[in-house]
Amino acid sequence: MAQLPLIAILRGLTPAEALTIGEALVSSGFAIIEVPLNSPEPLHSIAALTRQFPQTLIGAGTVLNAQQVKDVHAAGGRLVVAPNFKPAVVAQALALNMVVLPGVATPTEAFAALDAGAHGLKLFPAEMISPATVKAMRAVLPKAAALMPVGGITPDNMAVYRAAGATGFGLGSALYAPGRNAEQVRSAAQNFVNAFRG
Repeated sequence: MAQLPLIAILRGLTPAEALTIGEALVSSGFAIIEVPLNSPEPLHSIAALTRQFPQTLIGAGTVLNAQQVKDVHAAGGRLVVAPNFKPAVVAQALALNMVVLPGVATPTEAFAALDAGAHGLKLFPAEMISPATVKAMRAVLPKAAALMPVGGITPDNMAVYRAAGATGFGLGSALYAPGRNAEQVRSAAQNFVNAFRG
């Protein structure tokens, strides 16, 4: 997070392209990579990425239950991102010393997730959570709580969310989508990094 609080969400990534896409991201400054579990053979991609980029925080998204947390950990992943807040998922991740970012959309969910030990909050879907909403949530949540809007984030709308109190972002199809090659991903990654560093 301190290096660059941008999460590369690689939904649809295949193991065959994991290392070339990973290199494009890491060389652009990304330090956090998420492979959603509804991708083809996600645990193989996570294992390959963690071996190749040991200094990068790599793990899974769309993690829905405690067994999936264990599977990600066994593959070498150290990050768990969920679309929702499920106490058992957070507890299992913490038990395995993994970083966990559950999805929340309301202050009630946000406080419950933080009370359960979440390291940060995935504000999802960001299309429903305007910068004004982020600002209102930031006013009541602990200052140290990482707020990460995810969904529909582009280089053009990051600044308004940051001004409202967002810590960082999860970046999906505007960064990577199936069929996009490493150079296209590298270009998009650099655009995001430049926009974030502004």
